[in-house]
Amino acid sequence: MLLDLSEEHKEHLAFLPRVNSSVVAEFGRIAVEFLRRGANPKIYEGAARKLNVSSDTVQHGVEGLIYLLTESSKLMISELDFQDSVFVLGFSEELNKLLLQLYLDNRKEIRTILSELAPDLPSYHSLEWRLDVQVRGLVLHLFRLVLLTLPSSHQPPARSLLETEHHAFN
Repeated sequence: MLLDLSEEHKEHLAFLPRVNSSVVAEFGRIAVEFLRRGANPKIYEGAARKLNVSSDTVQHGVEGLIYLLTESSKLMISELDFQDSVFVLGFSEELNKLLLQLYLDNRKEIRTILSELAPDLPSYHSLEWRLDVQVRGLVLHLFRLVLLTLPSSHQPPARSLLETEHHAFN
């Protein structure tokens, strides 16, 4: 499975070939730190001064790396698919190898971080359902009551009554 990067992400990553490999490795470290602890604008400003570029350029480069690493880790793409996904960006062989190594070294940790950030959503333990329908005819009007019960994992069990307008059945 190949990653489908938007034009915006490609633009953010286009900064990487203009710097040497040690800077890209540092951006990778900053990207993983961002996932662990959140954004730190001072890091972007310091790197921007050293590279003589705007802090937005550095921030976009790091965010592009974050997206590349998180999407690759989330989808658990193989080494070959990662290389193919990065190859379409037109980077040098050295930069492609560096990005691959960055991905391989950090994908387990990134998956762990992503799983910790995922919300704990209610889920159904069993999809036991009951559908009761009452149909009653009046002179010109039809009346229908539909009751659907879906037990959820909330404590205490929540019950909802879903009602529809009788016009919906006409």
